Amino acid sequence: MKSKNFNERCYSLLIKVPKGKVTTYKFLAEALGTKAYRAVGNAMNKNPYGAWGRAGGSPLKSELVSCHRVVCSDGKVGGFAAGTPAKIKLLKSEGIEVLNGEINLKEYLFKFN
Repeated sequence: MKSKNFNERCYSLLIKVPKGKVTTYKFLAEALGTKAYRAVGNAMNKNPYGAWGRAGGSPLKSELVSCHRVVCSDGKVGGFAAGTPAKIKLLKSEGIEVLNGEINLKEYLFKFN
């Protein structure tokens, strides 16, 4: 059986982050056993399974891989392939409060086991 590439591993883990919660590039990388935070960001940018993706639903599960739920370690929203305003809109639609482009991680952070 062929092992999943790095991006697919990121997407498989990210689908565990529930609606209304976020994780960080750092926590996602560490959960994958790496410090390649920028590689996680690149994977999110290339996400073909997202709400704004090119391929629609994820073959990993019947749901979308919600890369908008990945933010910076300092709580800043960070980048998004469809633009930061679109990311903020998606986060707010899930009940996540975004003030001045930042999220209160004490309230909304999801940590992997």
